[in-house]
Amino acid sequence: MSSEQCTKKIKLENTTIKEGEAEILLSNTNVFYNPVQEFNRDLSIAVLKIYAKARSEEVSKKGVPKKDGITILEALSATGLRSIRYAKEVQGIKQIVANDISIKAVESIKKNVKHNEVENLISPSHQDATLLMYQYRKEQFDVIDLDPYGCPTIFLDGAVQCVSDGGMLMVTATDMAVLAGNSPETCYLKYGAISLKSKACHEMALRILLQTIASHAARYGRYIVPVLSISVDFYIRVFVKIFSSQIKCKDNATKIGMVYQCTGCESLNTQSLCYKKPSGSYKILSSPCVDQLCEVCKHKQYAGGPIWLDALHDQTFISELLCNLQVMKLGTLKRIEGVLNVIHEELDTPLYYTLDRLMSIIRCHTPSILMFRSALLNAGYKVSYSHANKISIKTDAPHQVIWDIVRTWEKDHPIKRDKLPSDSPALCILNTPITTNVSFDIHPLANPASRQKHLTRFQHNPTICWGPGTRAKTIVDLETKVKDEKRIKNQNKNAKKEKLQTTNNSEDMQTDKIN
Repeated sequence: MSSEQCTKKIKLENTTIKEGEAEILLSNTNVFYNPVQEFNRDLSIAVLKIYAKARSEEVSKKGVPKKDGITILEALSATGLRSIRYAKEVQGIKQIVANDISIKAVESIKKNVKHNEVENLISPSHQDATLLMYQYRKEQFDVIDLDPYGCPTIFLDGAVQCVSDGGMLMVTATDMAVLAGNSPETCYLKYGAISLKSKACHEMALRILLQTIASHAARYGRYIVPVLSISVDFYIRVFVKIFSSQIKCKDNATKIGMVYQCTGCESLNTQSLCYKKPSGSYKILSSPCVDQLCEVCKHKQYAGGPIWLDALHDQTFISELLCNLQVMKLGTLKRIEGVLNVIHEELDTPLYYTLDRLMSIIRCHTPSILMFRSALLNAGYKVSYSHANKISIKTDAPHQVIWDIVRTWEKDHPIKRDKLPSDSPALCILNTPITTNVSFDIHPLANPASRQKHLTRFQHNPTICWGPGTRAKTIVDLETKVKDEKRIKNQNKNAKKEKLQTTNNSEDMQTDKIN
């Protein structure tokens, strides 16, 4: 067989990967490494640097005997890369436990820890992650990092118990199909919430995960304070602080609630489970907060949730993170800066709409994002992007105002209404009188600072091997090699097909002559 028809499989034996200040050795074994998640690791390092510093100052203020530093558990460590980077790049760490259930992974961790000369800070551990966390319920860690393949919920019960008071829990979920509404019954089994198919599905995924963490923590008299919640690439990641207080746990009833989505116009409504009176007592709200038929287009509505309805981020923490970002040496620094700036501009309002979907519902061409944002600002309401979607409309304006802007745009750019089906939500929307004074004049605040600075706010798929990868496999990107292999395989592909076809035709002709 010719070399053109057969290309050798890329060998990963004795491969060295450099990321940040860490260098890991990989062999062709069943150990997971995904280069696409460098952004995840860089962001975690940036958060840890700020948290470790704040934790040290917090201990000093309380007059508690000063600790040597924070303790970290990376429960699912794989190659040990994340733990090694923490040890080498974050100041103020006392100890890191790098754990994995796979013996091959633990062997890899030991080898890489020794190679990077961080034996004094990292303790490799071969243990089931859940059992390990239960064993540390009394001793506890200041930080627990959960970055599993898929759903993280099986680890949450142990994690919320073995993180110290005021400690940080960092959790990744990669099962986005489940969280984004493709399988609501599976989402309920895993997260205790019904997911909805919505243009705001990525933020809803974050709020489902936060609700799940909050529910697990509340069982042990603990509550959560989200520091940073982010949806990027193929996963979501949340950074939450855990505190102990039976009284404050009750506030979960006001911070968690249901979401209702119209099946026609896709308008969204949210309602918390309880209302807290000024006296401090709690009152159950009449449910649902919506009628059976949508007030906008008279279609039926879906119910989803429960989801987290409170803030996704601690903006004070985000500000401090942005102020210190430029002194950090991170490979994905520009992207982190862009995403964090968008997050810093985000409203706390739950969920969002997308401009293209709002206009496609009435089958009208789309105005510029600046014009639509200006219309909301001119009407006296707030508006922001969501970091999860580049054409998102996150606003505190009621539905009537949002749809009045859509109606006004259609009035100036009319569609052919006679082509709309009689039961179309578009007809019901467009036949409703406009009650808002709408102006599309560009507002000075319509173009946010992150957009004016041309920051890297939203990114396309970063590599040709983009995605969560496969469970427990060495999936080193080696992008250029993969491209070369693909190029060689496809080189003169059409010519080869033509040559093969010509050969086959010639053989057929010879066969016909013989016959």
